[in-house]
Parts: sequence; structure tokens; C-alpha cells
Amino acid sequence: MDRTSRSSVTLSDCGDGGYSETEPMLAERRLSGEEAEEDDKVEGEEGHISAVQNLPKESPLAMALQILVPFLLAGFGTVSAGMVLDIVQHWEAFQYITEIFILVPALLGLKGNLEMTLASRLSTAVNVGKMDSPIEKWNLIIGNLALKQVQATVVGFLAAVAAVVLGWIPEGKFQMSHAVLLCSSSVATAFIASLLQGIIMVGVIVGSKKTGINPDNVATPIAASFGDLITLAILAWISQGLYKYSYPYVSSLVCAFFMCLTPLWMVISSKHPASRTLLYSGWEPVITAMVISSIGGLILDKTVSDPNLAGIVVYTPVINGIGGNLVAIQSSRISTHLHFHCAPGEVPDEAKGCYYPCRTFCGTGANHRSAQVLLLLVVPGHLIFLYTIHLMKSGHTTLTPIFMSVYLAAAMLQVLLLLCIADQMVHSMWRSGKDPDSFSIPYLTALGDLLGTALLALSFHFLWLIGDQDKEPVSLPSDFSHP
Repeated sequence: MDRTSRSSVTLSDCGDGGYSETEPMLAERRLSGEEAEEDDKVEGEEGHISAVQNLPKESPLAMALQILVPFLLAGFGTVSAGMVLDIVQHWEAFQYITEIFILVPALLGLKGNLEMTLASRLSTAVNVGKMDSPIEKWNLIIGNLALKQVQATVVGFLAAVAAVVLGWIPEGKFQMSHAVLLCSSSVATAFIASLLQGIIMVGVIVGSKKTGINPDNVATPIAASFGDLITLAILAWISQGLYKYSYPYVSSLVCAFFMCLTPLWMVISSKHPASRTLLYSGWEPVITAMVISSIGGLILDKTVSDPNLAGIVVYTPVINGIGGNLVAIQSSRISTHLHFHCAPGEVPDEAKGCYYPCRTFCGTGANHRSAQVLLLLVVPGHLIFLYTIHLMKSGHTTLTPIFMSVYLAAAMLQVLLLLCIADQMVHSMWRSGKDPDSFSIPYLTALGDLLGTALLALSFHFLWLIGDQDKEPVSLPSDFSHP
């Protein structure tokens, strides 16, 4: 029995019962009776060799070259998102309903909760041969896209609720019209952006498979390259349009329309066992990640209104996006390695025992090399993006040596912490029987948002204390004051 037929899982094979979270992406399906005994004889001699032969082997240079282009593309996407946010912060909706800023990290974080998770799952599926069969490939794609729409709608609604609560607690006042506008803007943005990015993501995965590129290296950065810009642009236009031109009941109808589509997506996603399993068990990471990102949004909401922290808006999507992109690559690579070499619940010998940071970076294994390469990309990558922002005359901060040193130190600390957390988290989830492709990336990108926003706010506050600061411009050109 060849590897493709062994790895093909159909609806009739799996049924409804006993389907674990890690099994949809494993290279072997469950066998029983004489078939299992016969397979054991063959696999005892050839199974490990076959897996090693099929696992992509990369030199550090090849790995860096594959990562570099999508990393830069994703970085320029976050720069564009930062420039857009710097402009739309002066729009009427953002000025009068400041809770929209709380929505920004949560909705931008959907690329980590959903897009990068989808990219990681499908990348692992490609590497272990789960997409060799055309029928199974399209079952996986359609089931996962439908699941993603369900999660996007629900998370968008919950993110709006969190924004209303977090905005109400410090101020002590509640406005129903603002709450309805936040809900409709958040749900519509999450749904539309998730659908567009999901289609792009599927094209990237399928294209990577056909061109022989390891999708683990390119899928997650490309998932984020347009994600921030698309999501932020949609949020700005929808919220501004509902604020300026709609009657009170229109916002409610917009929210209700997208919420009513949820049962349809649930029926479609339940047709495939992999997405059906996650339909019931995949809510914990995306909802928890949304809450974590919302806390980062609260920090952003408070810093944007502080004139002493002028200029922080344009850099927030950049530092958050870069950190999330890099740690998503590492998480996806570790997950693929575990799917190839370890049974669920078992981890490599080097991952056993107490964790220490050197374990992540010191060694000659593939995951050690990738952690080293990703960490080395932080400083040159951020320098390119800082200079791009400067050339575009966006933001209101002069690139002094002190500013650049403090900013780069914050970015390095963020990525260093995220890579260490990823190493421990992915192995811990695998040890507990959870699929890291579905569970780790939402947590990691949300932590990237929280760490990035917090470290950036501390950096700007430190720069203000030592006198290295720029003032917010009094006014903007009229062309940019409103859409």
C-alpha cells in the first residue's frame, strides 16, 4: 500500500466517533486487524525511512531565502496597515467612537487566529501527503474555509462585546448606538476579510505544492502580507460609513445578516471530519487569543489619545505583525516536524525535562536553525520597514539613533520571547494530544500583539522621559481628514 493511499482519509473511514484533533494531519490512518499487522511488518522496516525521505531538507541559506521574500512582503503589508491607521485615526468614527481602536488588534489578530492557523494546517497536510488526492484536497479546503467563516463571525461579534466592555469600564458610561455600530462593523469586517484572505491562502498553499516550495516557510507570512491592510481598510470604511450615512436600524440589520449566515457555514464545515472536529474543539484558542489581543487594543486606545506618545499608531501594526509572522513560521515548522517524527503524546528527547531558553536556539537540528535564522531577520527587517515609513513621510517620529536603538531592542525582545514561548507551547500541546497547527498560532500571535503593543508603549514613554520625542501635528491636509 503506497503512502498516498494510506494517508487518504475519507468521510466513510472516519465516521463521527473517536476522531482526535491530531489525527486529520497524521501521515498514517488508523488500521485494524490483519491490515494493521501486515502494515506493521512493512512499516517496521520502511516507515521511518519513508518519513525522513519525504520530509523537506533545507540548508540554512535555502531556508532564509524562502522565508525572506514573503517576510518582506508581509512586512510591507504591515507598514501599509500602519500608514492607513495613522490616517484613519483622524476620521470622525475613530475620533468619536474611540473603542474602535480596541477592535484593531483583535481584528488584525484574526490573521493569527484563523488565516495563519489555516495556513499551518494545510501546510502540514501538504507535507504529510494529505492533499495528494484531489477529492481529499478539496474536502479539506472547503471544510476549513467554512469553519473559518464560522469562527470569524463569532469572534468578530465577541471582539465587539469585549471592546464595549473594556471601553465602558474605565469611563463608566455606555451608549447603545456606539455598541451597535461596533458590533456591525466588527462582524462585517471579520466575515469579509476572512473570506478574501482564505481564498488567497488556499491559492498560496496549492501554488507552493506545485512549485516545490515548503509551504511552512511561505504560507504564514503571505497570510499576513495583505491581511492587516485588507482588514484595517475594511474596518475603517465600514465603521465610517455606518457612522456618517446610516440610519440607526441599518447597523443592526448588517450585524444580523452576517450572523444569520453562521448556520450555513456550520453545516458545510461539518461535512469533513477534520473541520467537524475543530468546529467543536477549536474555540478555546481563538476566543482566548481574541481576549488577549483586546487587552493590547485597550493599551493602544489609551496611548493614542496621549500627546506625549505621538507617532505610536503607525508602528503598532508593524511590530505586532512582524513578531506574529516570525513566530508563526517557527510554530508551523515545529508542528510539521512533530507530525513526521512523533506519535501524539510523545515528544523528542531534547524537548523533555525543564525548559531553558538555550534549548530553542542552541543546537544543529532543523528547528534550532530556523529559530536562529528568524531571530537574525528581526533587526535588518525592521530597519528596512522603519526607513520605508520615513521615506513615505508617515508617522510623526524622527528616526534618531536613540529612537531606533530603543525600538529595535523592543522588537528583538518581543521575538526572542515569542520564539521561546513557541518552543515550549507547541511541544506541550503535542504532549497533551492537541494539534499545534490549530491551537498554538492563535495564542502566539495574540501574545505577539500584547507584547508588541506593551513594549512599544513603554519604549515611547521612555523616549518621552528622556526628551527624545516629536509632537503630533496640529492638523492634517483636508484630503486625509475623512474618507
